[in-house]
Amino acid sequence: MEFIREYANWFYLIGAILFILTLRGLSGPKTAIAGNRYGMLAMAIAVLTTFFVAENPVIWMILGAMVLGAIVGIARAKTVPMTQMPETVALMHSLVGLSAVLIAIAAIIHNNKLIELGPDLLAANRVTFHEMSKVHLFELFVGCFVGAITFTASVFAYGKLAAKKWAKTISGAWVKPVQALIFIAMLAAGIHFFLTGNMTSFWAMTGLALVFGWVWIAPVGGGDMPVVVSLLNSFSGWAAAGIGFTLENNMLIVAGSLVGSSGAILSYIMCKAMNRSIINVLFGGAMGGTATATAGAGEQVQRNHRSGSADDAGFLMSNADSVVIVPGYGMAQGRAQNAVKELANLLKEQGVTVRFAIHPVAGRMPGHMNVLLAEADVPYEDILEMDEINSDFPATDVVLVIGANDVVNPAAKDDPSSPIYGMPILEAHKARTILVIKRSMATGYAGLDNDLFYNDKTMMIFGDAKKVVEDMTKAINGTGH
Repeated sequence: MEFIREYANWFYLIGAILFILTLRGLSGPKTAIAGNRYGMLAMAIAVLTTFFVAENPVIWMILGAMVLGAIVGIARAKTVPMTQMPETVALMHSLVGLSAVLIAIAAIIHNNKLIELGPDLLAANRVTFHEMSKVHLFELFVGCFVGAITFTASVFAYGKLAAKKWAKTISGAWVKPVQALIFIAMLAAGIHFFLTGNMTSFWAMTGLALVFGWVWIAPVGGGDMPVVVSLLNSFSGWAAAGIGFTLENNMLIVAGSLVGSSGAILSYIMCKAMNRSIINVLFGGAMGGTATATAGAGEQVQRNHRSGSADDAGFLMSNADSVVIVPGYGMAQGRAQNAVKELANLLKEQGVTVRFAIHPVAGRMPGHMNVLLAEADVPYEDILEMDEINSDFPATDVVLVIGANDVVNPAAKDDPSSPIYGMPILEAHKARTILVIKRSMATGYAGLDNDLFYNDKTMMIFGDAKKVVEDMTKAINGTGH
């Protein structure tokens, strides 16, 4: 074990390199499996090395927590349906934030206990004490309040994505002033703790950070939740990195920084795809849709749309040369990805060119649609991002939109008064024929009505996504009624 202690930093360096290779692997679907394996190996090296270099570890407590965590994690991984993956990811972020808070609390309590022992008892018990420097207090200050915000914000994001009754959106003129007051009070308490080491200020800062995390995310509109999940991923990384400085653990610093920076970059990319700034997403509430949803509902009653059957849609697609499928959250909710794969395969057998178009913020988390299609074994080369596919829509015979709304809404390009005006979209409205599967004419998660549904080229097919797609498949192969 002395060998591991002596070369701990070398083991941490190997782990850090493996984590970098993990991110590189996860950047593409073909290398994602290898990336996951690199990550698992890196985490194993980090945990084992830390286990052996820790001073006086409580073995039973550490092993007990590891076993319990492994049991819960494996059970959740095996049972969670893909429709619940976004809220599961949000919940995992909350655990990272909570860990940062608990470690900060433990470090301060441990420090205060050593102070109470006094120099004589410290010597008698062979305990070494180094008084916390201002640097350590600052690290605890940052790690704790970022972790606390991440924890409650992630819990709320989980509740909202899982449609829990307690995760209610808040709105009104009072929200921003309250957010500002809580944030200023939190910083004031944190700065006082940093300057004086006062425990009352520390507890006040932690409590206010927990409250702020909740009221900060609660007003954010549903259409912006993918960005929120990505940003909370970034926050969890920075919280871990901050606590890594406190624990003087290089591996935790590197891993946290990688997660924090990659999450921040992804958040920026997603905001760019929505033509929004991160500040606007987090504090603007433009896509909450409370007011626009009401207006949209009024329009729906007065506007005409054309509807058809699965048989009609099957006939149109089987006689097309090219079909582009645009998946959205409706596909996830209906668990229709495998049925969609069967439909695509059948069309290919009949000589139809079939591709999938993915918008960066489709679904409820970053890469949600990619994960679902990968689960159904849709070939990677058939899945195209927005920038790759948009120029092909004018030459496409049929576009099949499955449960997507805001990411194909032409108002983003045509209506300057729309809250999503300027947001890049999948230009499905340029195709020759548009088929849309929806349960009803209700608005999407952003609360906006969609002009695409009333387009002369559009045919609405109402019903559960999986059943409608299965009926389309039957109609094409001649087994339908």
